[in-house]
Amino acid sequence: MVAVARIVWELPGDAVCTGRGMQVELVERARSGDHEAFSELASASFGRLFGAAKLILRDQDRAQDAVQEALVLAWKHVRAIRDPEAWDAWLYRLTVRACYRLARSAKRRDVTELHVEPDREPASHDFTGPLVERDRLGRELGRLPVEQRAVMVLHFYLDLPLTDAAGILDIPVGTAKSRLHRGLEALRDAMSGDADAPAEDVRERPA
Repeated sequence: MVAVARIVWELPGDAVCTGRGMQVELVERARSGDHEAFSELASASFGRLFGAAKLILRDQDRAQDAVQEALVLAWKHVRAIRDPEAWDAWLYRLTVRACYRLARSAKRRDVTELHVEPDREPASHDFTGPLVERDRLGRELGRLPVEQRAVMVLHFYLDLPLTDAAGILDIPVGTAKSRLHRGLEALRDAMSGDADAPAEDVRERPA
């Protein structure tokens, strides 16, 4: 288990988890034009999408814009989904692409640090460190290039294997591994001066 992931990227406590069978049924209904089914899917996915977008963009308003754009595109093109079980990956791809577009459109680098919501209830795997470490780590994550943050968010926050993250980002697995490695190395370098944040706490997960 990777401490850095649990310090910063606990999944939202209010995220709605739709059963796989029910989700497939809702996707099939949405493909037939059922707006109510699509609304249920969007509601179930919003927490994860917004949390990921906020970490990638480091800005709450732009994160909302990215998720809104992704969901509008999802509704517009929902009939294009051939495999209903690919719904989550498809939504992640649309959201990341929207994040990239918004990041590129920014006129200047945004130095707002990542806002980390406290867990509403203790997580079963709680590696949360002191608040000062948490804040510092958030600032250092915010300094990473958006491409590195995107890989790290998909891999750690959304708990996806690197192979899946690479597919969502439309990049080779080797490129995803390289971006993850460089991002983690940057965090190690940034945190190494703090005796309370040992370098061994920042490790890659198995792909």
